[in-house]
Amino acid sequence: MADHVDRILTQWHSEKPDLDVSPMAVIGRLNRAAIAVESRLADTFARHALDSASFDVLATLLRSGAPYRITPVELARDAMISTSAVAQRLNKLETRGLVRRAANPNDGRGTLVTLTDSGRELIEAALPDHLETEHAIIAALSVEEQSNLAALLQRIHDAASSS
Repeated sequence: MADHVDRILTQWHSEKPDLDVSPMAVIGRLNRAAIAVESRLADTFARHALDSASFDVLATLLRSGAPYRITPVELARDAMISTSAVAQRLNKLETRGLVRRAANPNDGRGTLVTLTDSGRELIEAALPDHLETEHAIIAALSVEEQSNLAALLQRIHDAASSS
């Protein structure tokens, strides 16, 4: 059975037979998969009154280990987001009492971000559900296929990032 991407490729081949549209088969499916995955994860986050950005910050703080405290620069690096995005996320999470910012005693100009008890309770409750959702999504693939896909996606990421 032909999927949506196959139909698009057929249309392009018909309209522009001189162009190699084969990358669309991969990129189109990659985009569609990303949208579907994000939607499933968003549903899981919503059950915990979170969004993906908030989950990322709380999870990054949790995995940093006790005392669950890092600088905003480390948070940006470890969550793979910009420092301005960190500031916006921290404002939202601090308002909810899930993180706390305080002066960094080792850097007079810097701050430290700490996961509060409420933040830790929330991420500890959301994390198993998040992982259950991820397991359900990738269950269609064998362990070997998952490993191969992860490696291939890394190669695509590297190629897309190198320009």
